Amino acid sequence: MSRVVVTDYTFPTLTQEQAAAGADFTAHQCRTAEDVAAAVAGAQVAVVQFAPFGPAAAAAMQKGGTVIRYGVGYNNIDLAACAAHGLRVGYVPDYCADEVAEHTAALALAMLRKLPMMDASVRRGEWAAVKVAKPMKPFGQTRFGFFGLGQIGRAVLTRLRGFGFHFMAHDPGVTAMDGVEMVSAEELLKRADIISLHAPATSVTTEYFNAARLATMQPHAMIVNSARGQLIVEADLADALTRGVIAGAALDVFHVEPLPADSPLRQAPNLLLMPHAAWYSEVAIHRLQELVAEDIARALRGEGPRKPVPM
Repeated sequence: MSRVVVTDYTFPTLTQEQAAAGADFTAHQCRTAEDVAAAVAGAQVAVVQFAPFGPAAAAAMQKGGTVIRYGVGYNNIDLAACAAHGLRVGYVPDYCADEVAEHTAALALAMLRKLPMMDASVRRGEWAAVKVAKPMKPFGQTRFGFFGLGQIGRAVLTRLRGFGFHFMAHDPGVTAMDGVEMVSAEELLKRADIISLHAPATSVTTEYFNAARLATMQPHAMIVNSARGQLIVEADLADALTRGVIAGAALDVFHVEPLPADSPLRQAPNLLLMPHAAWYSEVAIHRLQELVAEDIARALRGEGPRKPVPM
């Protein structure tokens, strides 16, 4: 009988996954790579959420087995080890596209209208709208930039088209898009009034937004990041906000989550912090588990994942 193992999960129940897996289904709350390797020994299918899936786990599974990641990213899975042991790897990049796009658009609009700054001002006992808001452009004169214009970026763009922004984007994989000025990364940083990050964390993009590059942005410019925390050097961003190099930022993702108590971001001004919430809605959670259950059934039939990870 084919074994299906869930290494770790944060959901109230695993009813959908167990129904797809059949009788030989086990669920764990693994925290270490050693725990994962022990749990998946002999399994045909492993479903992973946050636990590290390393070489020992890949070697312990059945040859030709399948690893499925609950979620959009897969940085906790050793892809080279999976490939070396003939494992397929799937993920679920599309379960929360609408939610992330809506959350990102909301963050950008709030920052451009300086809602967090004005709220903080009122709570301090002030009543000084112009003092806090200045400088502020009307949306029709605002250059809205995208660093990456994939699935989520395009969904954000669709939601914001009615506001009258001038859209700019940098994405090596996109040569043209209607109503968007495609530019180099350097030009995007130099000209955009706000930049929304929608790139994966690669050898090129990891810590791309460092002190030197932040210094090339306009003093009134802002950053919104709901993609990957690794895109930004957090200490550099905190320093840039403190010194007024840029005007503000909104972050939903971080290098380490939860955000450490001693993170310099906690003390930075004009910074809206989110607890990695852009993905969330009750519907999204159900959709995620439903799509993982579908992938479990596919794997047990000998089919590849619905959304295979590039390897």
